This record gives sequence, C-alpha cells and structure tokens, in this order.
Amino acid sequence: MRRFFTSIWLAFLLGLCSAQYMLLDVLLVLLLLSEAPWAVLGSLHCDQTSSGVIRPHSVAITEFGAVGDGVTLNTKAFQNAIFYLNSFADKGGAQLFVPAGSWLTGSFDLISHLTLWLDKDAVILGSMNSNDWPVVDPLPSYGRGRELPGKRHRSLIYGCNLTDVIITGDNGTIDGQGSIWWDWFRNETLNYTRPHLVEFINSTGVVISNVTFLNSPFWTIHPVYCRGELRLFFWMNSQVVVQNVTILAPLDSPNTDGIDPDSSNDVCIEDCYISTGDDLIAIKSGWDEYGISYARPCTNIIIRRLVGETNSSAGIAIGSEMSGGVSEVHAESLQFFNSKTGIRIKTSPGRGGYVRNVYISDMNLVDVNIAIRFTGQFGEHPDEFYDPTALPIIENITVKDVMGENIKFAGLLEGIEGDNFVNICLSNITLNVTTESPWNCSYIHGYSDLVSPEVCEPLGERIYPGHSLDCYHLPTHLGSVSKRKRGSWLLSW
Repeated sequence: MRRFFTSIWLAFLLGLCSAQYMLLDVLLVLLLLSEAPWAVLGSLHCDQTSSGVIRPHSVAITEFGAVGDGVTLNTKAFQNAIFYLNSFADKGGAQLFVPAGSWLTGSFDLISHLTLWLDKDAVILGSMNSNDWPVVDPLPSYGRGRELPGKRHRSLIYGCNLTDVIITGDNGTIDGQGSIWWDWFRNETLNYTRPHLVEFINSTGVVISNVTFLNSPFWTIHPVYCRGELRLFFWMNSQVVVQNVTILAPLDSPNTDGIDPDSSNDVCIEDCYISTGDDLIAIKSGWDEYGISYARPCTNIIIRRLVGETNSSAGIAIGSEMSGGVSEVHAESLQFFNSKTGIRIKTSPGRGGYVRNVYISDMNLVDVNIAIRFTGQFGEHPDEFYDPTALPIIENITVKDVMGENIKFAGLLEGIEGDNFVNICLSNITLNVTTESPWNCSYIHGYSDLVSPEVCEPLGERIYPGHSLDCYHLPTHLGSVSKRKRGSWLLSW
C-alpha cells in the first residue's frame, strides 16, 4: 500500500514540474484511485461543521404576519419571509427566526445561504389539510410515487438545488402531525404518495442539528441526489450533516423512517436518537429499472453514536431500493433496543445495482428479535417493466464488535439462488440468543472469527490467517483486532 501511494505522489510531483504534462498526470492519479477504492478510506470522516453560522441579516416570522396559536395557517408568512430573505443570499446569507409558539403551516421552500432557527419552545406544525402539501412529480430514480403510481406530495420543508442551508436552533420542534396521513394510508384513501417531513434534492452544504422531529407523514429526513464536488484524492466536505437530532413517531406508525440518505454521497449522521415505526436509518439509491437507469449511487455514508428503537424494522437498513448502488458505508457506536432487527440489507431480483464495502462496528443490542438480517427476496417492484434477471451484487460486508442480550436470532442471512452474497465477514460477536437455531443462512459465503453462538456453515471458514484480505476494512492479523470500546457517549442518553 505504501509503495502504491509513493508511486502516485511521484507521478503527481513530476507533473508539477512540467505544465504540459500536469493534466495528464492528474488524470492518471484519478484513474489509479478509481481502481483502488480502499485508497480513499482516509477521507471517510465527519467534518467539523457549525450550525451556528452567523448570518448578517435576520428576521422573525412574526414580522410577516405569522401567528403562533396553532390554529392560524402561516404558509404565506413563511413563503413571504423566505422570498424577502432571498435578496440577501449574495450578501452573506440570512436567518429566519421562529420564536416560541405553535406555527401551523403547509409546505414551504428554503433557499441557499439560509438558516432556519427554531427557538426552544417553537413548534412548526404541518397542516392536516392535504391541499396544503402540493403534489409534485415523482423522483426519476423511482419512476412513480413510492406508494402509488403517479405523483407524490411535497415535503413540509423542501429545498432543491441549494447550497449552504441550515435547520437548527435551541432544540425546537418540527411536527408533521402525520396521524391523519397514517389513517389515509391504512384506509387506502390516499390519492398520491405521502410527503416526507424534510427533503433536500440536489443540494450541498446541508446541516440539520439540534431539532426534534415528530410524527412525519412518511420518511422523516430525506436527502436525495445530494452530491459533493470531486477534488484531487478525496471528496470535499460532507454535503449533508445531521447531528444531535431526535426523531420520534409512534412505533406502529407506517413507514416513518428516521433518516434516509438516497442517491447521495458524503452524508454524516451523528449523535441522534430515533424511535419510529420503520427503519431508523435506511440507505437507498433508486428502485429497479428507474434506479438502474438514473445510476446515482449512495456512497460515503458515516453513522456514529446512534441510539434508538423500532418494533417493525431495522436500526440501520440498506435498501430495499438500492438499484443505483450503495457503497462505503461506515457505522459505529450503535445501540438498538426493543427492536425487530439490528442491521438489515434488503434487495431482490430486479433491483440490479450493488451493496459493497459496508463496515459496521461497536454495536450493542438489547431485546432485539434478529441481530443481522439479509433478505434477497424482498419483492415490491414499481411496475411490470422491471427486469427479473437484473441481479444485485452484495459483497464485502463486515460486522464486528457486537454484543447482544435477549436476542431471538443471531442471523437470518438469505441471499439469492445463483447470486450468492459474498465476502460476508463477522468478527468478535457475542450474542445471548434465546432460540435453539440461532443462524439461518442460504446463498451466502464468507468468513468469521470469535463469534458466539457458532455461525452457520457458509461463514464457518476462519478470517485469520488466510482470508483477512477478503474482508472489508479488517486488520490483516488477529492480534490487531481492537478491544470493544464501550464509550461514555451511552451515558448521555
């Protein structure tokens, strides 16, 4: 590895000495890096970001006629305030201050170089009238609404093609009042797919911090097509940062995912508590033939210090919509309790795409039904035009340093016949399992070390000494396996 980097730097420095060859050498460096995905691992970290950016211009929503009584509809006030603040976008940006009160509103757009600041006792309430949530075209990587053919309702807080936008404050609240939407879903009276609570499309420099999100009608925070700018040797700073947020919805509320990075790169999620009716975090990249055609992967996803519960789904899920590809996912310091599944990968014939280079470490599970689950036959297709021969590639998945109490199944790992999931590596895992058959494995292959209870036969080969290079992001010898870190971060919850 050291020789590889030395060769790269020599080529680059020689290019600097001769201007006429500089561009050629830079292109050569990028080509070499593209053939060696491990070479960019050093860039996979969460950048230090500040939600306290000082904007030179600030107004309060009350200056535009808003009334915080929880009854008056303030959509026009939000829209007019943001329209006014747009004039300061090229003058250092602006801040919209939401003071204490209950501010009922329909959907509104954000703008670039804006901070939406919620005071401690401020609550932005989503309208319970569906007419206040405009209907928009489906995302091209999905081809239709996720729930119903055709269009979808726009999110309560929405941004498209933005740069430098912040949602933060003194732990104010954004409440989608989603119960009416859940009833429409259960009664099958929806005309269009339900809206998210917050959605950013094709945006950069997004920070969401120090806010509580409640009762989303559908997925709660949805960054989609948010991509960084490629610089030499690494991607630029994280494009979406979600830090110190709480996301809550009833455990039986339908499809109220917490945070769903979708066809985006450089997403950092840190220090969050999530309790919802679906996956706490679900990493996605498009649905069947539409995702394959749109070809926007989700990559460089960092998740740290996540705590939560979900009765119906997973702490962290990848898929099932992963047709554009998902890679370079690193998650650590995780605690899931009273949940159905710890980690899950969901896919199906027809998805195509790939899930590769996933590294999960330092996970604590308590009262969890299934610690690790792979599902190769998840189903759910957008229409009859999907290609059933488009098989996904699932490879290079490492899970290490896991402890679990009162776990029903250690692993249900089901690949696809004729399309094995490969290089699945489990290391230093101890689970207190309550069933006599803790593992159920089919159509997978990989390796393991220091796993209790004893793993299934397809993972029975030892990682060390012969297969460490087949395992993503593991040290090359057993002596390098670090002791589990029981960080003091848990005490803060």
